[in-house]
Amino acid sequence: MIVEKKLKELGVELPEPPKPLGAYVPAVIAPPFVFVSGEKASVRGTLTYKGKVGRDLTLQEGYEAARICAINCLACLKSAVGDLDRIERMVKVEGYVNSADGFNQQPKVLNGASDLLLRAFGDAGQHARVAVGVNELPDDSPVEVAMIAKLRA
Repeated sequence: MIVEKKLKELGVELPEPPKPLGAYVPAVIAPPFVFVSGEKASVRGTLTYKGKVGRDLTLQEGYEAARICAINCLACLKSAVGDLDRIERMVKVEGYVNSADGFNQQPKVLNGASDLLLRAFGDAGQHARVAVGVNELPDDSPVEVAMIAKLRA
């Protein structure tokens, strides 16, 4: 329970995994990897932020939204594998930012997710990443994050 202890030290309590919005599952184990579906910035089913980063939200609010998305991804990951200490390393983070015209700071927004993973998993939290600006996201979410993790052998 080392990873969860670190999360608690960061003030993070993992919620129940959010319910899927469509015909998919929150996470799929395909050994040695776990693929986590895209998660929004919601807490107990309610979006914490809405709209476009760079118009409706500041860069800092986008960062916080990405952090919440990562927390939801970790909740799905834990639900799938039972214990986050079973994760050998984070492999990849995919982030989509609902961006206003001209907003091009998507990597800084996605640092909200990446920084949390690095603090929780240490070096094993280092990952490859995609940070893409998009025109719209489900429910007007400002950010959506998906992850790929590798299980310990």
